[in-house]
Amino acid sequence: MTPRVETRGTAWLSAVLSGDPTVFDLGRSLYRGMPQSPNHPPYWHTLPRRHGDAVRADGGSAAADHISLGTHVGTHIDAFSHVSHDGKLLGGVDAQDAQRGGAMRELGAETIEPMFRRGVLLDVPAALGLDSCDPGYEITPADLERCEQHHGVRLGAGEVALIRSGWGARFDSPDPREFIGHDSGVPGVGEAGARWLADRGAHAVGADTIAFECLPPGRGHSLLPAHRVLLVERGVHIIETMDLEALAAAGEHEFLFVLAPLKLVGATGSPVRPLAVVAGGLR
Repeated sequence: MTPRVETRGTAWLSAVLSGDPTVFDLGRSLYRGMPQSPNHPPYWHTLPRRHGDAVRADGGSAAADHISLGTHVGTHIDAFSHVSHDGKLLGGVDAQDAQRGGAMRELGAETIEPMFRRGVLLDVPAALGLDSCDPGYEITPADLERCEQHHGVRLGAGEVALIRSGWGARFDSPDPREFIGHDSGVPGVGEAGARWLADRGAHAVGADTIAFECLPPGRGHSLLPAHRVLLVERGVHIIETMDLEALAAAGEHEFLFVLAPLKLVGATGSPVRPLAVVAGGLR
């Protein structure tokens, strides 16, 4: 029997706010050596001030850290200044003009509004009867529609779509190259799927992979048509390297999605720690 596709309303939000909610952490831990795109500076953490380096008169001491990383390392969101096409950003903004002075003067990460919206999880391998999508598999509009029917949810305008491919289980592999998947390819949404998500009016989309979209074997990040469609043509934010396993295992496909990017002025993206909030009344 095909599950009924629910109509969008406010009952889901009332259930979350009135019940005892469960919070799913969708962000990855940041650590040295974590898998990441080779296009970006790696995560680095040091402890330049240690306990005992300075001791107060009463015996107190403090330690303090230094961290550095690219803004597209770990779980992160892309600002609209991240990708250009034919020299233009979203809305026809000239990319060369926007980046003068060493930072993005338009469409930087500080312009990304915090998100407090309905989210849906579209678990592609679950809908296809698989544990995980194959390496390099392109997720199509037909796959996304099948997910809606299988899960009994529907993506509405202004909402957030999270796409699980099952690839996220490789994040903590002993060999980071397994998650990066340059040689094998990585499953993800193709250009047609990106247009489907934009046509549905998605405010943001996310996935459990390094680049959100389909990466064919051996090609890495050489072509990113879904980024062009979503960031440049349609104004849909992309969230990458998400941890969707626990949410999928719990069978939760409708939730309150919460995300707040850092106000990094002039940056092309921001690290984030997104949350999915659900309550028993949702199911």
